[in-house]
Amino acid sequence: MAGASCQQTAAVLRLQSDLKAIKTEPPDGCSASPHSDDNLFVWSATIFGPDETAWEGGVFSLRMTFGEQYPEKPPRVRFTSEVFHPNVYSDGTLCMDIIQDQWSPIHNVCTLLTSIQSLLTDPNPSSPANPEAAQLFQEDPSQYNRRVRRLAQKTIEG
Repeated sequence: MAGASCQQTAAVLRLQSDLKAIKTEPPDGCSASPHSDDNLFVWSATIFGPDETAWEGGVFSLRMTFGEQYPEKPPRVRFTSEVFHPNVYSDGTLCMDIIQDQWSPIHNVCTLLTSIQSLLTDPNPSSPANPEAAQLFQEDPSQYNRRVRRLAQKTIEG
């Protein structure tokens, strides 16, 4: 039992460090914080659509759920706002190498959010979580971009 509490303590210390980092040096266009003051393991995050892309102007919400084995194991991350993207499942879960098989404890909340923001504009259609979005992205980029723009607009209209 002592092992589990040591692991949990390590996770809490790392999450406190991540929180300090995101408050002092937030990545451009991203923010995150624990969902509530009494639970450091569930965070709400926001990613702003990058300028000069179809995502521009959009405000996309995510939930990050950290386990007691963080940072040895990645958090579960999913969009809570509607997203049409080749690498995002219909439930908002991301298909992304750094939160799956390429995870490394070197990643933190800031690097994760930056990577997710980058994924928005640079999807990997060869590993689709949303086959419709992947096909549209590859075969009719202008239609794909129109659909993304509509969703981005919807995020700010409420």
